[in-house]
Amino acid sequence: MKKKILVVDDTAENVDILVELLSKKYDVMATLESTMAIEMVKENKPDLILLDIMMPEIDGYEVCRRLKLDKKTKKIPIIFITAKADEESIEKAFDAGGSDYVTKPFKPKELLARVSKELKAQKLINQLEASKKELELLSSTDYMTKLYNRRYFIETANSCFDLAKRNSTPLSLVMLDIDNFKQINDTYGHKVGDDVIITLASIMIDVTRKSDIVCRWGGEEFLILFPQTSIEGTLEISNKIRQSVEAFALRVSKRKKIYFTISLGVCGVDFNWDRDIESCISKADDALYAAKRNGKNCVISCKDSNLTCQLDNH
Repeated sequence: MKKKILVVDDTAENVDILVELLSKKYDVMATLESTMAIEMVKENKPDLILLDIMMPEIDGYEVCRRLKLDKKTKKIPIIFITAKADEESIEKAFDAGGSDYVTKPFKPKELLARVSKELKAQKLINQLEASKKELELLSSTDYMTKLYNRRYFIETANSCFDLAKRNSTPLSLVMLDIDNFKQINDTYGHKVGDDVIITLASIMIDVTRKSDIVCRWGGEEFLILFPQTSIEGTLEISNKIRQSVEAFALRVSKRKKIYFTISLGVCGVDFNWDRDIESCISKADDALYAAKRNGKNCVISCKDSNLTCQLDNH
């Protein structure tokens, strides 16, 4: 796919020369007006802009500054191409955000080389940014389930806790655990155990909302944070997760399917008692173990800081 280049020059003859030169290798757009250039950049997202400085409406410096202030267009490289060759003009061009500066009359081979250099540099920058995002994602997610990991959860949950406390909005969390997971591993092997974990992760993502933070806490334990959600709403979602898991038949071979269940401990944050998210996690953990003691495959909610627990029957 050809790279897109926008040529901006108020002299039609200059535009024709540049379009003819660049069209052999690139997809070229052109305009004689600076205001039109800004609109074309926003609509067409060119990979590179060749921009004259002396323009009748808005000069090239201002066009460049406006594009660099816009989050959607600031990363597009701009090569100034102009007859102004004095040091002050060159300095102003780079201060405005220009990537390179070519003086007229230009040498065709030199211009093509500079265009190619800028496009290659931009490609490298894009690749580096993509790699950075991928590394950030890898550092915040669990490899097996693609859920958020423990480190990311703690960081995000602390921020959500502070925000909810400041705005007096509800915040709840759930800790859940796969029942009899060791027995599953011992009976069917660790591959099936991994499939059980992945299946549970998929069910949780399907049932929860995009705003909820779903985390693999460790092993077969998971945490879900529910921003702006009361404990009653969290209990409802928790039971949906439990019921969906209980009903799911996981195929482990051509002839065999297995079922598994989970236990869940629900905690609504009480800002009169809870100092931080860790204390809420501790309460949810206590509620989870209460669910285990009550026969598993159930949801237990912790209603206050003294762990007055309520069994939600199924």
